[in-house]
Amino acid sequence: MRVDFGRIGLRFLSMAAAAAVSVAGSATAGEQIFDELRFGASVSVQSGHSREDGVFPEITALFDPFGYDTAVGWQQQLLHPRVHLGTSIGTSGEATQFFTGFTWTVDFNEKLFAEAGFGGVIHTGDLEGDDDGPELGCRVLFHEYVGAGYRFNAHWNVMAQIAHSSHANLCDGPNDGMTRAGLQVGYKF
Repeated sequence: MRVDFGRIGLRFLSMAAAAAVSVAGSATAGEQIFDELRFGASVSVQSGHSREDGVFPEITALFDPFGYDTAVGWQQQLLHPRVHLGTSIGTSGEATQFFTGFTWTVDFNEKLFAEAGFGGVIHTGDLEGDDDGPELGCRVLFHEYVGAGYRFNAHWNVMAQIAHSSHANLCDGPNDGMTRAGLQVGYKF
């Protein structure tokens, strides 16, 4: 029996988006759950046998438990990371990822910002095998990303990012990793 993670992932993405908007919309300012929600898509930027086919729809929720919104200046912003939780859905039989970690955002001015994130990921990709696509060696990997963004106003932004997941040779097996680049549209509450 073959499980279509792409179709399951798209359903999950739709349900998660609807639930997130519903929950975020029902919270009052003092009870706000999310700091920001992002929706977007990415593609594999790897070549050869480790290239992944298809487009990867993504949703990421950012939380502010350490006071990023009250930080003044880039030094304070670096000391107050946000927490991210998200998924990147494999639509062509490729790996679906569920990731979490810390996000550091630095504002250059009120419109331009840069971002870096580090954490972990659980994925549905191949650990070893002769199929096309990356051989990942173990189910839990490190996950990091960098991005640059533009704020249209106090709520809406767009960010280009590149993300990489691999195990840094900390488990047995191959370590092709997954590298994807894409765009995300964000809504800050």
